[in-house]
Amino acid sequence: MKEQLNKIKNNILAELERTETLQQLEDLHKKYFSRKSGDFSRLIRDVKNVSQEMKPAVGRLINDVKKEVEESFDNIKKSLNNKMAGTGESNFFDLTLPGVDQNIGTLHPITQVKNDLDDAFKFLGFEIYEGPEITSEGYEFDNLNFPLNHPVRESMDTYWIKQQTTKKGMEKFCLRPHLTGASVRYMQTHKPPFRFVYPGRAFRSEATDAGHERCFYQYEALIVNERISVAGGKILVKTILERVFGREVRIRMRTGFFPFVEPGFEIDMECLNCLGKGCSVCKHKGWVEMMPGGPPHPNVLRAGGLDPKKWQGFYINIGLDRLVMMKYGIDDIRLMHSGDLRFLRQF
Repeated sequence: MKEQLNKIKNNILAELERTETLQQLEDLHKKYFSRKSGDFSRLIRDVKNVSQEMKPAVGRLINDVKKEVEESFDNIKKSLNNKMAGTGESNFFDLTLPGVDQNIGTLHPITQVKNDLDDAFKFLGFEIYEGPEITSEGYEFDNLNFPLNHPVRESMDTYWIKQQTTKKGMEKFCLRPHLTGASVRYMQTHKPPFRFVYPGRAFRSEATDAGHERCFYQYEALIVNERISVAGGKILVKTILERVFGREVRIRMRTGFFPFVEPGFEIDMECLNCLGKGCSVCKHKGWVEMMPGGPPHPNVLRAGGLDPKKWQGFYINIGLDRLVMMKYGIDDIRLMHSGDLRFLRQF
């Protein structure tokens, strides 16, 4: 890994010396730092294959190399800008002219926290996975052990789209009401053991208020191995929350029923908006329900093609919107989906 980092660093520095325009500089940055296809970004994703003992040292080395390279990019950019300012019929530059206000965009607060979680889970060896937003009743309910008469199957909770004939017969399609159906898709196409996360939007037909929206974001994680304990799942929850908030976070696990886990837990965290005193976000309880969790139900493992007698696991499903509200002290979830730039530019 060290040799690969040094090789990429030397390649970047060598190409920077040959860069003559800002467009070339931008193309070079995309080549190495594009989130999906950049050579440097791809190397960061490979950290999950490094042994646990080496990960801290490799992480520090990656940060040092990235800092050095980014400084070189900035220096070249300044040099090219100065060179362009000096071209033309005259090198005169009037310093008394008013500056041009640059309307620079920023990442949405939900995107920022999602990226923080992606980085945290990657360093713990998790894969990032994405599932479709339009899915079927089979994946969202049948495979997750929901009874046929369960109320969430009704249109008052789920956005149904249409019925369509497929290779499996007549299927009923909907906007996904949660992310958990994607876990079965993953299990059907991968061999255990595995650990992966799958962030994305979910849709539910419900009334909106300070803590609920019809379209919202979740962040789900699943570990599957031959031996996974509930205590290990609790440690995972605390580790992720402390990584996001940069401090110790109080949590509690209450028993709760969810068809896709057995046993099931309601996992709450202390409301950081009021520090446990009570406010509109936590409905004056001092605690905010963040996620359900627990070992996958045996029927869910069977739907994924796994033997529940051999394999165990642990689910956590983070309410990403609520996590953002806790991190930034936002008291109304609707603000994040309003598109109001006066609000979004604060982040």
